[in-house]
Amino acid sequence: MSRLDSMLRRLSAQRDGLNWAVAQIAGHPGEVLDMGLGNGRTYDHLREILPDRRIRVMDRVLACHPSCTPPEADFLQGEAEVMLNHLANEGAQIILAHYDFGRGIKEEDVAEAARLSPLIARVLAPGALLVSGQPLVGFEQISGPDTIARDRYLFYRA
Repeated sequence: MSRLDSMLRRLSAQRDGLNWAVAQIAGHPGEVLDMGLGNGRTYDHLREILPDRRIRVMDRVLACHPSCTPPEADFLQGEAEVMLNHLANEGAQIILAHYDFGRGIKEEDVAEAARLSPLIARVLAPGALLVSGQPLVGFEQISGPDTIARDRYLFYRA
């Protein structure tokens, strides 16, 4: 599979998975957390499909498209460990989290996801959904939409 086809497959799975997860959390209180702002595409999609939810975003740097810049109060800039501890200490209750950290080096990305998993668990509300491009540990893996290959995008319940 070409890198272009792989990217299109990943982006479609990401969109379809988030749309599915939003339907699953309907009626459940809590905030949304997008881990890895990047250029802001996912954040832009989340705010479109969840206009009435607070969406927190974290990344090392603010480098997104200007139209996708989150409000200052909702952007957590810095290392993930520090930002997740900050959210936990303030008592955040995240009902939907999207994990999109990574540098494209599979072994390093998987190790980082495993290392961050216990910190992510601290901010999730009971029954929260976690949508991820990387395997996470300590969560119940569940099936997402039938349109997404099980290994392409991962779904977890807290």
